[in-house]
Amino acid sequence: MNEETFIEFWLRDATQILVRYLVIAGSAFILFYILFKNTLWFRKIQKKLPKLKDYKRDIIYSFISVSIFATVALFVFYYLLPYTNIYFNFDEYGTTYYILSWVWMFFLHDTYFYWMHRLMHHPKLYRKVHLIHHKSTNPSPWTAYAFHPFEAFLEALIAPLIAFTLPVHISSFGLFFLFQIIYNVYGHLGFELYPKKFHKTFIGKWINTSVAHNLHHKRFNGNYGLYFLFWDRIMGTIRDDYDTTFENTTSNKNNN
Repeated sequence: MNEETFIEFWLRDATQILVRYLVIAGSAFILFYILFKNTLWFRKIQKKLPKLKDYKRDIIYSFISVSIFATVALFVFYYLLPYTNIYFNFDEYGTTYYILSWVWMFFLHDTYFYWMHRLMHHPKLYRKVHLIHHKSTNPSPWTAYAFHPFEAFLEALIAPLIAFTLPVHISSFGLFFLFQIIYNVYGHLGFELYPKKFHKTFIGKWINTSVAHNLHHKRFNGNYGLYFLFWDRIMGTIRDDYDTTFENTTSNKNNN
């Protein structure tokens, strides 16, 4: 491996992660904060917009996070790939396992994120690290990757955790992280997309929503999950005002 290959690999990966962030977060911002802001305002969770300085801060920290994500990916896919459980031949495990590997990745990532997130709320780590993310008390799509560098590193560790546990096909690995940024942007969108009373359905009560995560940013505690609310409900960290806020956001077009 020579230096040119090393640099090209990092730049390619960083560019891919950055483009995903800019396209997905940017598209969401244009749709919800510019083109259809008035039409969808009744689904705005907090009835105000972030300030320009909030957008700028989030984007700057997100660029730093992207560089850290790319560096972790460099070690996983460039230096350590032969030692991981990532496989390339689809037929090696078949379709059923391919699908089940997604279930595993969702469970692993959601569990890792919940407990890492709880750790970030320890008073010392919160003040020195996690506060950067929580400066966005009214988050926007740009907040998705706005982390302190140390927290960005911890966030990125899910990649080696997946790669060194159960076998995962290279395509499902890539698609999973594409889904991750899409759902992350939704979580910070500031608008609720799920339908009225979704949070009360058999499936919906276990799914993390934009309302749930928005309340976490607004109130600073509770609702620590990523994709699901399993751990929040099991550990008693689901916020008491979650149901009411979800109902108000999705039910009343005249709220303000």
